[in-house]
Amino acid sequence: MKKILFLHMFFILLLASCSAQKQTASSSTGGKPLAFPGAEGFGKYSTGGRGGRVFVVSNLNDKGPGSFREAAEAKEKRIIVFAVSGTIHLETKLSIKGDVTIAGQTAPGGGVCLADNSVIIGGDNIIVRYLRFRMGDKYQKGGMVDGNGGDDAFGGTRRKNIIIDHCSMSWSTDEVFSIYAGDSTTLQWNIISEPLNYSYHFETGDKDYERHGFGGIWGGRHLSAHHNLFAHCSSRNPRFDGIRNCPEENVDYVNNVIYNWGNTSVYAGEGGNYNMVNNYYKYGPSTDVNARARILVPYKKPPAIPFGKFYLAGNLVDGNPAVTDNNQTGVIMNNGTTEDKEAALVKQPFPADAVTTQSAEDAYLLVLKNAGALLPQRDTLDERIINDVMNRTGRFIDVQGGYPHGTPYELTVHAWPVLTSGTAQPDSDNDGMPDEWEKKKKLNPEDAADASSFKLDKQYSNIEVYINSKTTAGKQ
Repeated sequence: MKKILFLHMFFILLLASCSAQKQTASSSTGGKPLAFPGAEGFGKYSTGGRGGRVFVVSNLNDKGPGSFREAAEAKEKRIIVFAVSGTIHLETKLSIKGDVTIAGQTAPGGGVCLADNSVIIGGDNIIVRYLRFRMGDKYQKGGMVDGNGGDDAFGGTRRKNIIIDHCSMSWSTDEVFSIYAGDSTTLQWNIISEPLNYSYHFETGDKDYERHGFGGIWGGRHLSAHHNLFAHCSSRNPRFDGIRNCPEENVDYVNNVIYNWGNTSVYAGEGGNYNMVNNYYKYGPSTDVNARARILVPYKKPPAIPFGKFYLAGNLVDGNPAVTDNNQTGVIMNNGTTEDKEAALVKQPFPADAVTTQSAEDAYLLVLKNAGALLPQRDTLDERIINDVMNRTGRFIDVQGGYPHGTPYELTVHAWPVLTSGTAQPDSDNDGMPDEWEKKKKLNPEDAADASSFKLDKQYSNIEVYINSKTTAGKQ
């Protein structure tokens, strides 16, 4: 009897321990503060602009005082909040400099979208939350010359301590969202959708503009990608970069949803190490019939770079129970032998920072409910994308708004969703924290300096406490 009671208590404690491990993924660990509550994976300790100056974006101008460009390109530690909502039409490319936290959730109306030009992650230690990056083809029509139409909507290379959370990206002419050859990066709860397929992408040797509606190239020394949605991307969902541009690559690809790819979903990964766990693959109207059951296509780069190593478990391929039950049957080697495939598929996962993980079925529902720039509210484009995934509808597009190739930009400008402007709450000292909120927290609404102090929390500055209070991240 004592032995039975002991075993009973042992299993209770074991279950409690497992539950506690899940909960610690969204709290501070080891006394080191997370980038924000709900941050997980390799980039979770990014500090962004903690303790720095507060920039308040007060207009939708491309440049000048109060513009997003002024704040994003500043070369100092800073936190960016918004007193305005709407679409910012960029006249030139924008490079976000390092040591910054961008809090799109603070916009007072429908949120903020960056349009017309590429946005580049141009520094280290960057936190970006609840923004939209919808480029379009306005500045991509330079003719049939090498490199034309080669812009991503958003992305960067060779950067470290990056976390991109709850953002929405679309309408690129190269990839929608690429980030690789860096370190300590997390991509979580984002929507990557609708690259422009037959647009203006041209490379040497092409006879016409390419069909180049690609999702992204992802990789780096340590990259976590979880709870993201790829939709209507013909390929690169993503392409794992491999060690072509970095001496080592370790990617944890967990609980992502891939919908309506073309002939390739996830592929490449030359020489890297990859966990692919509990992802959900759902074919759509544009998916090649012969690619519907395809989880992964590993690549090598002769003569020096071999196939990568891949741990696959729990991936669900909608409509194909056989591949769902045995993920290895959904792996097709690119110019590889049976022996190559056996060597590439490993039986144990690679080490990775903790990510709260669900079954593929549960993750599918959570991603559709919670991914993308849903604060302050989802726009009509993301709503349409989610509807497409749910109902197996939609298709690849060539021009923003679904117009035919070659449609003049002027006829497509209404394709960008209307984002209600809203009215920012009074903020007497312009420190990014509304007067009413400061009074409630016993701060001084006439003293801008208190934004960067740590009166309310020992780990997060007062402005961080405010911007974090605007979200429900980590409580999905």
